[in-house]
Amino acid sequence: MGSVPSTPRWSSVRPVDTAEYLICTFVGEKSFPLTSDFWQKLLELPLSLQWPSHRVREACELFAKNNYCTRHLAKILIHLGQCLQECISTSGVPSTVYTKAVNAVYISSVFLKYLIENAKSENIEELHLSLDESEATQNNFSSDGENGYVVAQTVDAFIKNFGWWGDQNIENFVMHCVLSYIGTLDVSSETYLLHQELLNFLLIAMSTQLLSGPSPRPKDVNPFIDAAMAQESSLVGLVVRRLLLNYINRPRIPLNGVSYSIFSEEHQPGVLQRVGSAAANFVLLPFNYLVNSSGEGPRTPLTDSSLQVLLILIHYRKCILVDESIASDSLLKENTYFSDNPYCKALENARDIEFDRVDIEGNAHNGPLVRLPFASLFDTLGMFLADETSVLLLYSLVHGNSDFLEYVLVRTDLDTLLMPILETLYNASRRTSNQIYMLLIILLILSQDSSFNASIHKLILPSVPWYKERLLHQTSLGSLMVIILIRTVKYNLSKLRDVYLHTNCLATLANMAPHAHRLSAYASQRLVSLFDMLSRKYTKLAELMDAKMHIVKANSLEGDSITEDLSTELHIYTDFLRIVLEILNATLTYALPRNPEVVYAIMHRQEVFQPFKNHPRFNELLENIYNVLDFFNSRMDAQGMNGGWSVEKVLQVIIINCRSWRGEGMKMFTQLRFTYEQESHPEEFFIPYVWQLVLSRCGFSFNASTINLFPVDQPTEKQNSDSEEELSKAQNGELIAEEAR
Repeated sequence: MGSVPSTPRWSSVRPVDTAEYLICTFVGEKSFPLTSDFWQKLLELPLSLQWPSHRVREACELFAKNNYCTRHLAKILIHLGQCLQECISTSGVPSTVYTKAVNAVYISSVFLKYLIENAKSENIEELHLSLDESEATQNNFSSDGENGYVVAQTVDAFIKNFGWWGDQNIENFVMHCVLSYIGTLDVSSETYLLHQELLNFLLIAMSTQLLSGPSPRPKDVNPFIDAAMAQESSLVGLVVRRLLLNYINRPRIPLNGVSYSIFSEEHQPGVLQRVGSAAANFVLLPFNYLVNSSGEGPRTPLTDSSLQVLLILIHYRKCILVDESIASDSLLKENTYFSDNPYCKALENARDIEFDRVDIEGNAHNGPLVRLPFASLFDTLGMFLADETSVLLLYSLVHGNSDFLEYVLVRTDLDTLLMPILETLYNASRRTSNQIYMLLIILLILSQDSSFNASIHKLILPSVPWYKERLLHQTSLGSLMVIILIRTVKYNLSKLRDVYLHTNCLATLANMAPHAHRLSAYASQRLVSLFDMLSRKYTKLAELMDAKMHIVKANSLEGDSITEDLSTELHIYTDFLRIVLEILNATLTYALPRNPEVVYAIMHRQEVFQPFKNHPRFNELLENIYNVLDFFNSRMDAQGMNGGWSVEKVLQVIIINCRSWRGEGMKMFTQLRFTYEQESHPEEFFIPYVWQLVLSRCGFSFNASTINLFPVDQPTEKQNSDSEEELSKAQNGELIAEEAR
């Protein structure tokens, strides 16, 4: 960096030169002790210098080269922790130490990101998160019992009063300080900027996960996120609560944000801002939103960052060897286990702030409970389910938190959640495959509750403006759900051809079937047409299989290979057809008097069942359907209408005779009930999925050549395609609905 003066004098240079000197010195080869006034000058200086991009990259490269000797990353992290401790003690009131904390976390974020994404060793040794021995024997942290780490008000004081931290380390110390600030101080106009920068820092510090493969291994190195997992449960609860409150309250960028010294005059980007945007592509910064005049409305970057950090934390899994003597290169999953994730447990144990009940079931809860306003959380989720991160949060809540699931199920305005879910499924072609899977699983989880299945038919929708195929007026929410699920099956059959998606849709429909109430004419027609569509696919496969078997009789080996795949697919569609017949059976057996439109739809298309009447897998189910057909056909014949039958007249006869229906001759089958369970290693799906979502939304890119967590040749937010291979990854952590007999 040849243009940098070699020996500038503090008192004689201009402020802009002082800023340049400090940054160049920070990345240079000279190591400044922790007690040097250099750190105070660096962190207190308003940074308003602009560098061209090539100089920014040189600065990052030089820092990476010299950090081994200078340990400046470790030192600035120590100063960051000390500043945050002071900010907490002064309740976050803006002051010189507040500005220092903002500058420290920003500088740390920029250079930490560069080191992580350009790491050449598996252990990320380039971070050098320790002091050299000469300084380590003089400078120290200490733990103060349950209160955590304590740092003196000045660096000189803590050097004087504390000995070496022993088994504690810098990443534990700084993560404790960062999480303490986030968890204990409210977001306000005075603290917004530092909250935002600390969330940015967490995203970058935890991005070491991107360097590891999709299946966690004991040798994975994630120092900062492991440090976050080691924090005491009380702090974990505070952090989870704060991140969720940020999501609920969606704090806006304060208008007085530009008054902070981090911003340069006339809102021009400063030197570190240039470092961020040019070298690290780090643009997730409040000032980027302050100057936004695109007319898109107010943005809430702190909300987005809070949810991203929360999702990373709750889905992290630390892999540990059962026996450390086992060679790590030849590990089997049975030789490892995952340590408990305190953030996941805190989310699962969160309780409604409005409902303080005694746990009558005697369930033990470790640590303090997180109290949240479930009503506000429910409403916020309903408003933002178009965003994939909100969908993942809703999934995490309804799957993991029984109290929140119970709260959702007793709400009388289920349309708040269901309408955006159904609209997203309606627009499946414009959504990612993973998002469709998560939404279908949420519906499956909800449909496991009989009260949910009953209540959705009682809620009448005046209209459904986003449904374009036909006008839907005064349709029940349950009928709309049937229509959209069947539409999703048809879309999958024509575009995605994914078995798991079929299974989840049909499982939800099966759970709903016994509780159907006044299913609309359109929904009833769609249900019968679903059987027709699957039966035609089944017939084609059967014919193709017969033809192939005749063609390859001369070569039995090849014939076995060809027919095996066809046989498997034929078996799958046989199961699908049987599930649809069970859905129709459950509706007719348990809810026929309440569903005359279903009877009409079956009578209107009764010919579609004829080819399967004697099929060994279907005949017993079709007996019930033909029992219903015989009953109502005989009532129609008894009417003897000479002038022909209109739809209205047929329906009137059905309605009248539904009242006298007693179900004579109907075989009672055990009700189909499907439940959702996660696979044994859901982390192989969720961790890559979360990071794909984060990178597509957080505003900064990552060196693609170093990403091992997911394939680098795929976009971070991929759209649906016709490729079955593209969808296979989504299935790794997804559970297929399992039949509970």
